[in-house]
Amino acid sequence: MMAQISIPVEPGNKAIIDGSLPAVIQQTANRWHPEAMYFTTFDGRRTAYMVLEMSDTSDIPPFAEPFFTQLNAEVNISPVMDSADLQKGLSQLS
Repeated sequence: MMAQISIPVEPGNKAIIDGSLPAVIQQTANRWHPEAMYFTTFDGRRTAYMVLEMSDTSDIPPFAEPFFTQLNAEVNISPVMDSADLQKGLSQLS
């Protein structure tokens, strides 16, 4: 899965000052062990992209809720595949 986490400016500023933003990111990394994490800005907001394994849709609330409740973030989660997965899927078309 790929998660896009976008944090509005004011809650992000507060979370930087009180230390909760780096804490939530670190707790997420410790629990979910993302394959990759990238940080940037998107539409004027602090934004993180994380690629991680979720074995069940019931994993969505424990992943997303800390971002919602502690950072007032928007969280979008989408299934993604690597090139091997793509090749496997394409091979099933014929």
